[in-house]
Amino acid sequence: MVFGLGWPELIVMLVVYGVRLVIPVLAIVALVLFIRRLLSEERAQKTPEAVQERASLGEVIRRHREACGMTQELVAQKLGLSRQAVSKWESGKAEPSTTSLLSLCDLFGVDVADLLREVKR
Repeated sequence: MVFGLGWPELIVMLVVYGVRLVIPVLAIVALVLFIRRLLSEERAQKTPEAVQERASLGEVIRRHREACGMTQELVAQKLGLSRQAVSKWESGKAEPSTTSLLSLCDLFGVDVADLLREVKR
């Protein structure tokens, strides 16, 4: 006899209280597995393949310029700058000022936020 109960009563009591404990434990396990899955999906988005799709600011500028069918000289004329300045941006030797970046986005017909999202961090 344990706690004044015989074996059959003790087994019934363990089953009843065991069922009451199993449901919360299963709920916690399911919650932990769900959170782990969300975290692994977030990590998957940062894979090297996804990061490689992003480019430097110069590469993004060049891509947009070529998509618009413009030469470096034409972009420079429209912005009132030298062709060398545009060349330095695209090669990564220099970066455009905020004013020039806004003008570039207007010229390419793209939102600044969208252009900057393409740039790798």
